[in-house]
Amino acid sequence: MTAHPTFTEMMSLDVSDSTQVYAAFLVYLDLLEGRNWHEVKPVGVAELQLVCLHARAREQEGLQVMVPVPAHILISHERLREILKEASLPPEDPDTPLSVTLAIVETDSTIVYYKMTDGFVMPDPPDDTEDGDNKQWRKKRKKLFK
Repeated sequence: MTAHPTFTEMMSLDVSDSTQVYAAFLVYLDLLEGRNWHEVKPVGVAELQLVCLHARAREQEGLQVMVPVPAHILISHERLREILKEASLPPEDPDTPLSVTLAIVETDSTIVYYKMTDGFVMPDPPDDTEDGDNKQWRKKRKKLFK
């Protein structure tokens, strides 16, 4: 692993915390190999001592910012605000809030992705609003009312 060119590139960034660099490399591998993301590139944020990843979920989509964080690191609200301010890319639409995705890396290499935005974002409407015809929904409803 230490001979991997991207890992050596991450180590050369101006980040002193080797556990954060290791977490960033695990997220890099997950995005490329596990999720088939495109153009995954490490970017050092020296002010925050972080390695972030800029990547595209699909070729035609915009860049997203992933911020790898080891699970044992405690993060305050102020630190989250700094990460959001310093690491996020400027949105194409001025009405779109700033956003980053925290990639929380556990010691067993489990990664949980948590999208953060500056402010509230309205969720997308559900694909199918007719749950009454759904067989699983009927089973759950039947079970609840027994």
